Amino acid sequence: MSNRHPYACQSAEHLTSRRSLLKGGIAGAFAAAASGGAFGPLGLGSLAQPAFAAELSKKKRQVLFIWLDGGISQLESWDPKPGTQFGGPFRSIPTTIPGVRFSELLPHSAKQAHRLSIVRGMHTKDDAHSSGVLRIERGDPKNRGVQYPYLGAAVTHFLGSANPKLPPYVWIKPYSGGFKHQDGGFLGARYGCLALGDGKPPENLLRNPAIPADVDAARNQLRRKANERFARGRSTAENDANTYAYDMAAQLMSRQELFDDSQYSKRDIERYGRHDLGRHILQAKHLIQAGVTFVKVTSYHWDTHGDNFNLSQCLVPQFDQPFAALIEDLHASGMAENVLVIAMSEFGRTPRINGHVGRDHWPEAWSVAMSGCGLQQGAVIGKTNDKGTWVTEDEVDVGHLFHTWFRAIGVDTTKIEYDNHGQPLPVANEETKAIEKILT
Repeated sequence: MSNRHPYACQSAEHLTSRRSLLKGGIAGAFAAAASGGAFGPLGLGSLAQPAFAAELSKKKRQVLFIWLDGGISQLESWDPKPGTQFGGPFRSIPTTIPGVRFSELLPHSAKQAHRLSIVRGMHTKDDAHSSGVLRIERGDPKNRGVQYPYLGAAVTHFLGSANPKLPPYVWIKPYSGGFKHQDGGFLGARYGCLALGDGKPPENLLRNPAIPADVDAARNQLRRKANERFARGRSTAENDANTYAYDMAAQLMSRQELFDDSQYSKRDIERYGRHDLGRHILQAKHLIQAGVTFVKVTSYHWDTHGDNFNLSQCLVPQFDQPFAALIEDLHASGMAENVLVIAMSEFGRTPRINGHVGRDHWPEAWSVAMSGCGLQQGAVIGKTNDKGTWVTEDEVDVGHLFHTWFRAIGVDTTKIEYDNHGQPLPVANEETKAIEKILT
């Protein structure tokens, strides 16, 4: 499996999509921020209704979002169809929910099924990565001439910071890191995310010991003054992003333990797995415990156009092990009452098996797994036909999911909306609504 190309089909469209997702980091911001400087806590995001915002802040709701980029096969995971025309070679196994079966590639998750909420009735609009990712992670909004924020930016806008001494929105991903201000959309650069390449801290995070603290302070004071002068009479977006990158770097300087995997117990390292996704989900759990409001973990290489079954036999267990360990730990610690966990892709895979023994893109009928605050435990919503080709009961789109997720964390999207410089905008597609059957 190549480490260079995240999609198995190697098309130019996929490369363009990945570039569009990863570009835009602020070059050198963290390297320059290594000179230190003290910054006050950042109060990020508030609602128009102060009382409601205060109530949300007390609950300290958080989200851990696992993104399986490229499209996990629902038939090799949450909605298997063994022994059918398109079922493939894997068996199904019983779960802790009577009558509900998962693929045999998910033995750990099957033991946690009574704590999960599974949506098997997803039917979305896009069969392309470039448009599908954007639509899914933004809630399928109608085109109003503005760039909607990604889910992480939207959540931190409404919930604020669970720990003002840490960045509210962190993305753990393979390859490069940096500050991704584009995620903020019309909310602005300060709602962008700090991306940790391979879970590692930004380069040059610590101050050079050869530079005295008083010199650091003087340099940073000069930088702030220069930024203020530069911003006068100019668009503030890039300057805000640059300033915020410095602020986040300063916050992280005092929390080096968040990047030190030697702090993790040997038991947890074995339970979550020594592979990349296991390490990243374990780190995400620690970031949630530390008080980061929204943590996204991305895993690539799920675009199985060729050799789907061998790839699934490799990839799905690497997800299953840490996902189940995460769910078990959150419930054991009581954090599941306040943490929403989501695991999904931009679409599923075709029931039909192609000439390369692979499955192609299939937005018509696929699955999403969730757990935690505001959701029914052991709920399975939606049904596909016996071949897995179409949804036959409780069909939903991503807009339904967005309304459901926000309700689960305490934001009623029927009453709350964005204010884009006086332009009211719905949080997600207003033609959809929350999935009541899955909410508590």
